[in-house]
Amino acid sequence: MPKYYEDKEEDGRACGGVREDLRQCLLESPCVLQENKSPKQCLREGHCRNLQMTFFGCKRSMVSVVVFLLLAACLWKKAYLN
Repeated sequence: MPKYYEDKEEDGRACGGVREDLRQCLLESPCVLQENKSPKQCLREGHCRNLQMTFFGCKRSMVSVVVFLLLAACLWKKAYLN
């Protein structure tokens, strides 16, 4: 079970739980702890790749919903206002 379910307050942002898990994964990775690299650099090197892909997929799905709603609104206007 993801760590963000355990004793944490709700993050109001989209995909907040996955974001927190990705952050924790990077901060606890050997790349940061032992090699003293930045989390950003470790992410670029491929650490926590599964969580990164999950986070980006979540964000992409949020954009898809917005695009769908905008297209539906445009089509409705075109169909019913003309």
